[in-house]
Amino acid sequence: MTNQAITTLSKKMGVRAACAAVGVAQAGYYRRHRVSPLTPRRAPVAHRDRPQPRALSPLERQEILKVLHSERFVDLAPAEVWATLLDEGVYLGSQSTFYRLLRAASGTGERRRQATHPALVKPELVACRPNEVYSWDITKLHGPAKWTYYYLYVILDIYSRYAVGWMLATRESAVLAEKLIADTCKKQGISRGQLTLHADRGSSMTSKPVAFLLADLGVTQSHSRPHVSNDNPFSESAFKTLKYRPDFPKQFGSIEAARAHCQRFFAWYNDVHRHGGLGLHTPSDVHYGHAGAVRRQRAVILSAAYDAHPERFINKPPVPPKIPTHSWINPPEELEAITQ
Repeated sequence: MTNQAITTLSKKMGVRAACAAVGVAQAGYYRRHRVSPLTPRRAPVAHRDRPQPRALSPLERQEILKVLHSERFVDLAPAEVWATLLDEGVYLGSQSTFYRLLRAASGTGERRRQATHPALVKPELVACRPNEVYSWDITKLHGPAKWTYYYLYVILDIYSRYAVGWMLATRESAVLAEKLIADTCKKQGISRGQLTLHADRGSSMTSKPVAFLLADLGVTQSHSRPHVSNDNPFSESAFKTLKYRPDFPKQFGSIEAARAHCQRFFAWYNDVHRHGGLGLHTPSDVHYGHAGAVRRQRAVILSAAYDAHPERFINKPPVPPKIPTHSWINPPEELEAITQ
C-alpha cells in the first residue's frame, strides 16, 4: 500500500517529496522499482563442440594416429591394425575410433571404381565349413618385356579364404589347371561328393580335361555368368589384394622372381593377413579351426579394457568380431533382404 501511495503522490509532487511525506527512504523506493537490464545469455554451443567425458584424450588420439602411420601398419586397413594389436594384448580404442581418426586425417578412401553388372540368372553357392566350396581363377602378371605375361593359378576356399593351392606358369593351359586341381584335392583330402568347384568361363575352366578330372574326383562344377566378374568375388578380391600391395612390382624380371614374390604373398595372405570377412582372423586360423581360441583371447583383452575404462563404452562391454558361420556366392534374394 505504501508503494502505491508513493507512486500516486509522485505524479503530483515528485518522488522525493512523496517519499518524505510517507516516510519511506527514497533509495529503497528506487531499488524496488528500478528496471534492470536482462542478464545476457550465453551463446548456445553445438553438441558436436561440447567436450565429451568419454572421449579419448589428445595424447591417446595422437598415439592411435602414430600407430596407424607407423611403417609397420601404414599399408594395412584400420580394422586389421586393431585386430593385430588386440592379438598382441594392446587395446588403444575401438575400430570405429581408428577409422574416425584416420578419416579426419584424410587417410581413408577407395582407390578404384566399382564395377556394376546387370542382374541375370546367377549361381548360388554356400559354404558352412572349410573344404566345401572352392573358387579358382587365373590372372596375368607382367613379365620383363611388353606383351610378356606369367599366369597365376589360384584356388581359394570361400569359407576360410585360405589359398589351398596356387601355381605360376608361362601359359594358360587346361593340362596345368588339371594338375593343380588334382594336387590340391589330394593335399586337402577331398572325398567324392564333398566339394563344389566354382570358376568363371575361361577356356581352361570350361575345358574337357578339367571337366573329366572333376567327374573322376566326384567334384561338382559351377560357373559364373558370362562377363560377370562379381559371380567369382573371392578370387577377384584375392587378386586385388595381391596387386594392390605396396611391394607389388609393375613387372617381373623373370618367372623365378614372380614365383618368389607369390610365395611371400601367399605366406602372408594365409598366415598373417586379418581378413575383414572372417571377423579379422587369418585364413589359416579359420581353415584349421584355431579361430575360436584366438577370439576367446581377444575377449579377455577387451574385458580388461572395459574394466579399466567402463565410461568409454556406452551400451555394453566390447566383444570381438564374430566368426562367420557361412559364406555365400550370390545369396538368394530373400536371404539377402533378411541380412540387410
